[in-house]
Amino acid sequence: MPALPTPKRPKNNFLYLVIFALVIAATVMIFSPNKAPSTEINLNKLIEEVKAGTIAEITVVDNKIEIEMADGSKQFSNKEQGASVYEVLERAGVENSTIAKLNINVQNTESSKFWTDLLIGFVPFLLIIAFFLFMMRSAQSSNNQAMSFGKSRAKLYDKEKQKTTFDDVAGVEEAKDELTEVVDFLKKPQKYRNMGAKIPKGVMLVGAPGTGKTLLARAVAGEANVPFFNISGSEFVEMFVGVGASRVRDLFNKAKRNAPCIVFIDEIDAVGRHRGAGMGGGHDEREQTLNQILTEMDGFETGTNVIVMAATNRPDVLDPALLRPGRFDRRITVDMPDQKAREQILKVHSRNKPMQKNIDFAAIGKSIPGFTGADIENLLNEAAILAAKLEKKKISLSEIDQSIEKVALGPARKSLILSKKEKKIIAYHELGHAIVGHLLPNADPVRKISLISRGHALGVTWTMPDSDMKLHSKSKFEDELASLLGGYSAEEIFFKEITTGAGNDLQRAAQIARNMVTKYGMSELGPVIFGDSNDEIFLGKDFGHTKNYSEAYAAKIDDLVRKFIDKAHKKAKEVIEKHQKLIDTIAQDLMKKENLSGKEFAAYFKSQKND
Repeated sequence: MPALPTPKRPKNNFLYLVIFALVIAATVMIFSPNKAPSTEINLNKLIEEVKAGTIAEITVVDNKIEIEMADGSKQFSNKEQGASVYEVLERAGVENSTIAKLNINVQNTESSKFWTDLLIGFVPFLLIIAFFLFMMRSAQSSNNQAMSFGKSRAKLYDKEKQKTTFDDVAGVEEAKDELTEVVDFLKKPQKYRNMGAKIPKGVMLVGAPGTGKTLLARAVAGEANVPFFNISGSEFVEMFVGVGASRVRDLFNKAKRNAPCIVFIDEIDAVGRHRGAGMGGGHDEREQTLNQILTEMDGFETGTNVIVMAATNRPDVLDPALLRPGRFDRRITVDMPDQKAREQILKVHSRNKPMQKNIDFAAIGKSIPGFTGADIENLLNEAAILAAKLEKKKISLSEIDQSIEKVALGPARKSLILSKKEKKIIAYHELGHAIVGHLLPNADPVRKISLISRGHALGVTWTMPDSDMKLHSKSKFEDELASLLGGYSAEEIFFKEITTGAGNDLQRAAQIARNMVTKYGMSELGPVIFGDSNDEIFLGKDFGHTKNYSEAYAAKIDDLVRKFIDKAHKKAKEVIEKHQKLIDTIAQDLMKKENLSGKEFAAYFKSQKND
């Protein structure tokens, strides 16, 4: 049974009512009509004016006699309590005929006076009551927040509004097959119990960022039609001790009450790292949270039908106790999509977008190796934004090509103005990369050369393999090193000096060369790995850790890295020196056009062969 929605807190209508009443009262008092100023006289003066016939009207309000003179002036006098104005005039000797001619009005103010006195007397009490109610509600709210601090913040996924199924997930067929069994477990648990099978307690989704791990978990919940609790690993840990463990207990209690259901913990490496690796020792709050997760997963009663799913892109840093069978029984790898998978993902994300009929998704999928599912979704979204900006009715191949460049290389910085000298240096630098990469057999083909700045790069040489590659050979790394040093070598040959534009190329080349020596065994040192291959990124794991090789080997590693770099530099210079005239010709055209496609660049070599 799905969890009941949390009741909403009633609004403080009483306080609003009091404020509204005060505003009305103040408005009435401020905007009530002001009477003209009047002069106070005694009764003797009043009687004289009555006898003289200079009074136009007399108004009696309680014990007050308000007088309006024939000339329009205002006066007032006071009489005794309980005596009428007629008695006062008769006792003073005013003739009845004169009194009969007077225009006398008597106002009954008892009811209005009652409400006025009531309002004046009751408003302070209302303010006091409202103040105490406000203070009590504030205290209650603070108390509730304090009491709910240890409550789980897992969000219950609304499967009615945002139902996700396996049809919405493409390119991960093996992972979907594994999770189909989990769905069948949740739908028909008795079928498996009759065979003595137990429902998996945990499923760990492992893959690079953007490959669709969270989407897969939501699809499992949508297919099984069960409640889906979603929480991030970082939401367990707070600065206060014990909060994370309390939230874990509350989360699993909610899950058991709503069984069968799925609990999905995204980025579980935030709390599931190796215990004993932190600087806080055994009392580290993150470790206590992990201990509680391990305890709760072991403490599931038989038949609860609660499956814990988790996702991470760093399985190497997780605690071994978290990954053992009985906690996370299944470990499903969500790979980077291959060419066919990218085509399927393109079709899924284009379903709700108006696309032109001549778009070849297979060709697009082939042209974007290395793109994840999230990259492809972003690619089509950028294409849709561009088409809408151009006021087109449908998305064409032109918008998709521009979006591929934007996603892969970054947005173009057309406003950046370069001097002629800088533009020339950049043109030769990029052609150095392109020429070396094109002529070496194991380098990736050139897709585009551009002098338009993108991101932090002042110019771009975009290379891309013809197909997906899972293995890289030593010869490929060597040609890639030469291609990276092509820009440096071109500046060295054509301008006789080096600029800062080669900085990033040198950094990448040095990293590749060092990996060839220390990680891949591609050097004279043989099949030995030097250093930690796991690339740990947090301090505690390496605290007090020493290198697993001596200083003598460290010097040899540096020498071999230098040899790889020098060999690539020499190879790049030889290629550029041999084709200097061709580079001059292409550079002139590149500076005019600012962009050369891979086909346009390859055409120069065909014409050279014909010559």
